[in-house]
Amino acid sequence: MGFAKAGAERKLQLQELECLHLEAYENSRLYKEKVRAVHDKNIKQRELRLGDLVLLYNSRLRFMPSKLRSRWEGPYRVKKTERYGVFQLSHPSSPNIIKVNGHRLKLYYGEQIKDRKELEIILLEDPPTEMD
Repeated sequence: MGFAKAGAERKLQLQELECLHLEAYENSRLYKEKVRAVHDKNIKQRELRLGDLVLLYNSRLRFMPSKLRSRWEGPYRVKKTERYGVFQLSHPSSPNIIKVNGHRLKLYYGEQIKDRKELEIILLEDPPTEMD
């Protein structure tokens, strides 16, 4: 009788353990869905059009010793957009066209800043000394 009772008790424990495992998996799945939703909500979509100036990220630069050198090259001009976020770029000084993934690009605002007339120019001068 003791073995039968112990066996039934063990089956009950295994069923409870299985329920706990299923509940943990379900909670993990719900948590991942919520985190994914928050992450996707904060992603900014890049709208690049034909003729836009962009900067290209150079991932190979990290092996070079110069720490202060920028990893962004360019500006390049967008010549054509393809499916799946592929862009064809051309450099103003070269006729070659390169294909890159859109994740390696960011919009270049340098030309837009030059066109603005509201820039304030501050000339740096030496501070006044006591002899002045």
